[in-house]
Amino acid sequence: MKLKTVNKKKIMIFVAVIMVLMIVVMVRIVIISVFDSEKYTQLANEVQERERYIKAARGIIEDRNGVVIATNRTVCTVSVINSQIKDEEKVTDMLVDELQMDREKVEKLVKKRSVREKIKSNVPKEIGDRIREHELDGVKVDEDYKRYYPYNEMASKVLGFTGSDNQGIVGLEVKYDKYMKGKNGAILTRTDARGIELDGIAEKRMEAVQGDTLVTSLDVNIQQYAQQAAQKVLEAKQANYVSVIVMNPNNGEIYAMCNVPEFDLNNPYAINDNKNVTQDELNRMWRNQSINDTYEPGSTFKVITATAGLETGAVTKESTFSCPGFKIVEDRRIRCHKTVGHGAETFVEATMNSCNPVFIEVGLRVGSQRFYEYLGKLGLLEKSGVDLPGEAGTIIHKIENVGQVELATMSFGQSFQITPLQLLRAVSAVINGGNLVTPHFGVGIKEINGNVKKTFDYKIVKNCIETTTSDDMKYILEQVVANGGGSKGQVEGYRIGGKTATSQKLPRNSGRYISSFIGFAPADNPQIIAICIIDEPKGVYYGGTIAAPVIRELYENVLPYLSIQTVK
Repeated sequence: MKLKTVNKKKIMIFVAVIMVLMIVVMVRIVIISVFDSEKYTQLANEVQERERYIKAARGIIEDRNGVVIATNRTVCTVSVINSQIKDEEKVTDMLVDELQMDREKVEKLVKKRSVREKIKSNVPKEIGDRIREHELDGVKVDEDYKRYYPYNEMASKVLGFTGSDNQGIVGLEVKYDKYMKGKNGAILTRTDARGIELDGIAEKRMEAVQGDTLVTSLDVNIQQYAQQAAQKVLEAKQANYVSVIVMNPNNGEIYAMCNVPEFDLNNPYAINDNKNVTQDELNRMWRNQSINDTYEPGSTFKVITATAGLETGAVTKESTFSCPGFKIVEDRRIRCHKTVGHGAETFVEATMNSCNPVFIEVGLRVGSQRFYEYLGKLGLLEKSGVDLPGEAGTIIHKIENVGQVELATMSFGQSFQITPLQLLRAVSAVINGGNLVTPHFGVGIKEINGNVKKTFDYKIVKNCIETTTSDDMKYILEQVVANGGGSKGQVEGYRIGGKTATSQKLPRNSGRYISSFIGFAPADNPQIIAICIIDEPKGVYYGGTIAAPVIRELYENVLPYLSIQTVK
């Protein structure tokens, strides 16, 4: 009797447990089917759907006049899905023939059991269309975009280029990538449990959104004029490179920046059609010497010393000097380029003659403290702020380490280094009335429909120097071109101001030089400023002889193009 009671209790407990479990299961079923139905429906769909990305077209780049300088070309990505292929050999034969690929590599990819295997990307559209026409099961051709540069080498070191994923790598392409990259779309295809796409069920598409348009200050015509003039002197003088920058001195908009030799933007990984190159070689080819490299400016820097001298009252236009052909500073005898000396001369004449002893005297009168003060005011102790990656900074003595000799050599542009763009910015402030602008390329962002989405603003520091000093410097620099060492930069019918330089590279006895000229027009009301740098020219290397004519040739084309009036 006792045994029967115990068994009855066990049965009741077992039944109770079963009932509780059934209630739990039923509650769970209700939760899944009612409250979590949307979640599990989505999970089921994800298992049964295959997703293929639709790459967004990258936003284009335009010059200041709306000319397209970077755009896209339609290409294709060819893939295979092994589970859908009915004849592996036939598919392999077709892909090898159409894509001109190694058979062993294609065969391996075709036989690979994966959700989707990419065979080749960036396939020309006409080839992709031909592959589609074969209508072979398991072969997929998706349209894609590849960056295309209509002008090939033009402004290559400014524009930069994109990678295989259409993401910016260098230049403006990477600087403004967030605006131009767009938003990728997707194609969702329903499949069975084996991953085979189901017939008769429509694909779901989420369309890609094209990136926005970057509007730049570059001018295709001015860029081409600059590049042609630079290329001509590069070949004639067998130089390492030639850089030319053209800018509006009043707002910092850069019209042109060339660094020849440039490279082919549509084939950026090849040097002279040789694809077997090292990364170091590629980095050198992509290097933008206008902003990535520093140099000793030499006599073009005398514009800055003269400005500091006039501002501080250390010198006036009428100040007189005597040049015996050298100047002794402490234990150093620093010579003038004219070894017999210039004799008696005014400050204006000394600038026209590019006389080192006079500028040493002016620098010493100004003193290191005030000298550095004006370097700072004219932006030479900071980066220019240009909207390109990799800008180099000034290499200069700490002020506490500047003695009389260091100050003397700095006064005529030696013993420190800056970039060409830093100097162009500083001289712009000297001639535009004293406003320190920010050099830039980006003007604004437009939507696909042409509506302006964003306009970029750039810092301008006003009144860095007095307007009277600016007026004096414009007059002095016009005399340099009209009657002095910059005469080969003169353009008939126009008033041009400027300054030449011939700086010796380190070590000083190496016989290697950098020739340069910086010029602006019109001299009394500057609307354009340009600099030319020629690195290690062969033969005659004087800046006034070989660099000034580059800017003259440039201006002979650009000044009429910009409708800058001739002298009446």
